[in-house]
Amino acid sequence: MNFKSPLSFFFIAIALFLTTGCNKIEGPGGAATIKGIIHVQEYDGANNLINEYDAPKFDVYIIYGNEEGETYFDDDIETSFDGSFEFNYLEPGNYQIFVYEDCNTCQSGREAKMIDVTISEKKDIIDLGTINVFQNF
Repeated sequence: MNFKSPLSFFFIAIALFLTTGCNKIEGPGGAATIKGIIHVQEYDGANNLINEYDAPKFDVYIIYGNEEGETYFDDDIETSFDGSFEFNYLEPGNYQIFVYEDCNTCQSGREAKMIDVTISEKKDIIDLGTINVFQNF
């Protein structure tokens, strides 16, 4: 192959682009799913459980990647009528799912309940099961 030809440089550049530019990172564009159910447990002032239910219209957040110090979510979804949620079309990689729950010892009165998730395969379906969330009544 004659490396002095402009056509040769073009094919080398295309080959380099194809081998280095196609690595997908965490986020949308894949075929994997993370799902679960949000279950609220309501407590009274004496810390007695007074009610519990699968939470409709509850906000669930996702962070693409789980980089140290990452503090802002990339996407969110509301749970369905039965408390279920799904983040679909994800690439393999690391994610953080979180919801907010009440916190009696926190200055703000709320804290994030974080769950680290790793998607290994293109078509993984990661079921987080039931996520219990503490609420004051």
